[in-house]
Amino acid sequence: MNTSNSGHLDLHLQDMLRQLRLPTVAATYQRLAEEALASGQSHIDYLLALVEQESIDRDSNRRQRRIREARFPLIRTLADYDFTAMPSLSKTKVLDLAKGDFIQRAENIVLVGEIGTGKTHLATAIALAACEQGRRVRFFTAAGLINALLEAADQHRLSRFEAQLVKLDLVVLDEVGFVPFSTAGAQLLFSFISQKYLRSSLLITTNLPFSEWTEVFGNARLTGAMLDRLTHHCHILEFQGESYRFRQSLAQQVERIGSANGVNGAAVG
Repeated sequence: MNTSNSGHLDLHLQDMLRQLRLPTVAATYQRLAEEALASGQSHIDYLLALVEQESIDRDSNRRQRRIREARFPLIRTLADYDFTAMPSLSKTKVLDLAKGDFIQRAENIVLVGEIGTGKTHLATAIALAACEQGRRVRFFTAAGLINALLEAADQHRLSRFEAQLVKLDLVVLDEVGFVPFSTAGAQLLFSFISQKYLRSSLLITTNLPFSEWTEVFGNARLTGAMLDRLTHHCHILEFQGESYRFRQSLAQQVERIGSANGVNGAAVG
């Protein structure tokens, strides 16, 4: 085959691969063809290698897209969490929840404990694992979600926004209890939680025991009804002990001081 005809076929193939949305095949078919020729692979082996690479890249792209769409403020993983700093917390239970079976059963998780004990870290890590399992996730602070619900209501698109949220496999609601909610905000949050009930999962972090939630929501009856829905089919994990964040900060300071002393000592010696 002459060079001109070969170049024409190559351009045509590239165009067809773009139309079929096979970017990885387009980027790798020539290299893999050369490798297949050099190693004596069959046509089937070559085709399989192309398709496998396309599939791997698509899975990776989907994973990255799900993580972006979740809108995590920071990426946190289970491997980064020091379970020894929170001995009251069952590592086995957390790792089991991270498998995501609770989402399939439309169950909830509530992480309860003092500020700085690592609740947001683990909530993010469990939600990140859900993204990697192919699930649709969205992260909100409690105040952020209420603001978004109020804004949607003002713009007459509340029903559409709530429908989008209900379709998500998991919604993370961080920092419940940090600031009191307005009456309208509390009612909208109650409506949202009611719609999620038994349909899909919520993962909530809070620094308040349930007995004090009325102080935030401002209405004992509404709070009771919401907790009834939220805690039905729910995993409750308590974080007891000193601030996890404070311990990390203290350990880093000690390490820096130790390093500085080591450098100074070496200089003096």
